[in-house]
Amino acid sequence: MTKPSLNSFFVGRALAQRLNDKLGETLTYTLSELGKINAEQSEKLRNFTQEVIDRAARETANAGGNTTTVSANGRTVDVQETIDDLRAEIARLRAEIQRYRHQS
Repeated sequence: MTKPSLNSFFVGRALAQRLNDKLGETLTYTLSELGKINAEQSEKLRNFTQEVIDRAARETANAGGNTTTVSANGRTVDVQETIDDLRAEIARLRAEIQRYRHQS
């Protein structure tokens, strides 16, 4: 081989190695940045979820277990009282059915 062709070979080889090194560095940096972004997004999602849960807990505490609601005609109705009334009515109807069955 002649000296210029030998020199060209080593220059090309050095260039290929340096490009390979730069490519590896760039890839490593890019993957590192993507990992950081992923971790930040996960943290933001966790914080958002926690804020929603905390807000719901505060609103539940502020409601104080109040079960009143407003009906269509504007009257305030206690939902728990309505449920209790319905249960009592169901119990009365069951008793009436049992009495009817025993009379037959």
